[in-house]
Amino acid sequence: MKIGITIGDINGIGPEVIIKALSDPRVLKYFTPVIYGSYKVMAYHKNIVKDSNINFHSISDGSHAMENRVNLVNCWDDNTNITLGQATVDSGQYAHIAMDKALNDVKSGFIDAIVTAPINKHAMQLAKFPYPGHTEYFTANDSGNDSLMLMVSDDLKVAVVTNHLRLSDVAKSITKDKILEKLTTLNKTLIVDFGIERPMVSVLGLNPHASDESFIGDEEEKIIIPAIIEAKKRGILAFGPYAADGFFGSSQWKKPDAVLAMYHDQGLIPFKALSFGSGTNFTAGLSFIRTSPDHGTAYDIAGTNMADERSLIQAIFRAIDITRSRKEYHSSRANALIRREKQSAGIHE
Repeated sequence: MKIGITIGDINGIGPEVIIKALSDPRVLKYFTPVIYGSYKVMAYHKNIVKDSNINFHSISDGSHAMENRVNLVNCWDDNTNITLGQATVDSGQYAHIAMDKALNDVKSGFIDAIVTAPINKHAMQLAKFPYPGHTEYFTANDSGNDSLMLMVSDDLKVAVVTNHLRLSDVAKSITKDKILEKLTTLNKTLIVDFGIERPMVSVLGLNPHASDESFIGDEEEKIIIPAIIEAKKRGILAFGPYAADGFFGSSQWKKPDAVLAMYHDQGLIPFKALSFGSGTNFTAGLSFIRTSPDHGTAYDIAGTNMADERSLIQAIFRAIDITRSRKEYHSSRANALIRREKQSAGIHE
């Protein structure tokens, strides 16, 4: 299995955690890594990780990746100005170039999945990147497929209705159709990508105390509850809305297969409080698989050799697990279809 890994922000900890994650040669038994970045940049960061003996095998694209090697697609040949711990035009521009190359390769079938090292949103804006983040970029470049930001750990899965949106815009962006769309995508990914036959989803309210029966806002009554009712009519086991504080403050979050939050911080703050370092970000609903670690560029420790690679390792193996689950699902569906066609034709095995 070939797993593409984008370099992320060259001034952050992305290259460092990639080197650390791939330095143990035992990982090569499980997958073939394909880094999208720059040989010069990775060599610079290798000097920061002083005890790494990693060697890079330069290739032109993912189709030339070799097993048992750490492959590196050199996405640019420029002499790169690295300014550790700072958002720059270059760091945003080169992160975008690596993302484009990885996207082309996964669409061409050269790699099986993409794992993205973190980018800095300010750096991306300086480089005129036209999207709020990775999720929106991959969604816009995937033939109009709807996507869903899904945070995943072994014990908890949290999705959000709205992604990187200013809080003042959240309420007006919450609609019945949007919630229903996200519930449909979430239900499908739990079945296809995680192998859960009849997933149960808990839906959070938007307002404090889930509005206390419309005492604090009416979005629950007018929007969220009708969306849940419609989802149930479509065979989705959705329940709620629940008050977010009580839901995560008690043991309720342990019961469902996944949680649908209304906005970014409502879902990600409790997720990271419960799972930081062991969680991954998965963009559900795409035609290809994309995961990322649950941390940012960590400019404050860039270049200090203090970055922890465990979340990136989790993201890599999560991508492998999802790839296998998706293939098994489609294989079982295809086999079931063949059996039905044989039975219709009167052929008995």
